[in-house]
Amino acid sequence: MSDSEVLRADYVHGYSGRESQRLLDQAATLNELLHWDTVFPPGSDVLEAGCGVGAQTVAIAGASPGARIRSVDLSAQSLQAAKARVASAGIGNVTFLQADIFNLPFPAQSFDHVFVCFVLEHLRDPVGALAALRRLLKPGGSITAIEGDHGSAYFHPHSAAAQRAIQCLVDLQASAGGDALIGRRLYPLLVEAGFANVTVSPRMVYVDASRPQLVDGFTRKTFNAMVAGVRDDALARGLIGEAAWNQGIRDLDRTTEPDGVFCYTFFKAAATT
Repeated sequence: MSDSEVLRADYVHGYSGRESQRLLDQAATLNELLHWDTVFPPGSDVLEAGCGVGAQTVAIAGASPGARIRSVDLSAQSLQAAKARVASAGIGNVTFLQADIFNLPFPAQSFDHVFVCFVLEHLRDPVGALAALRRLLKPGGSITAIEGDHGSAYFHPHSAAAQRAIQCLVDLQASAGGDALIGRRLYPLLVEAGFANVTVSPRMVYVDASRPQLVDGFTRKTFNAMVAGVRDDALARGLIGEAAWNQGIRDLDRTTEPDGVFCYTFFKAAATT
């Protein structure tokens, strides 16, 4: 096992077509909330570390057509999907490279900005990753990091069974070496990695029946689908019984009914070298 394999956690959500679609639904639904202030100056060199299937790439590249964006990911399958997605969107300012975030083939001080979104939660050593990315930034360069925090989910009607199902996902990710609660840790992680001027902005998703696009795009297709996707692993590892699991998922789905409410908080951090 290589050093980089030790540093990466297993991707608990898997690489199925269903998971790819969930990521796309998430990006489309949350674009304004997460990226209204993600803009890079024309002529700047931007590294997107861990682009996955390109769900976020389209958003950041489309908003900054004058920036030069280099998007990297470890998965060749994900990169192929990302390339197709960017091409389909008619975006021409992105180049792709298959590479490991802990061993990127760029000289020090190569980039003006680094963008990393929904990646740190899947790493055994997020501080090490951030420190490696910091070395690639020019003096005065900046980083933008976005992560969720599954512990921030609360809803009406309240359900202990639904919370237990969510905890299964948190526990599975922890056992794989990741951290599904990492959003609340972005400030100390960036400080420990040596960044300066760290600021963190909480971005809460509030969903009720008056926002049907969020009921479908976020509660149903993003969050609930993410939890439901770990069913087999949760049952196989004995984290929960089948009846309790089924009740938890039913109760999560109950929040999408006309009197249901769902809340979740993402955290967006910015810092400089």
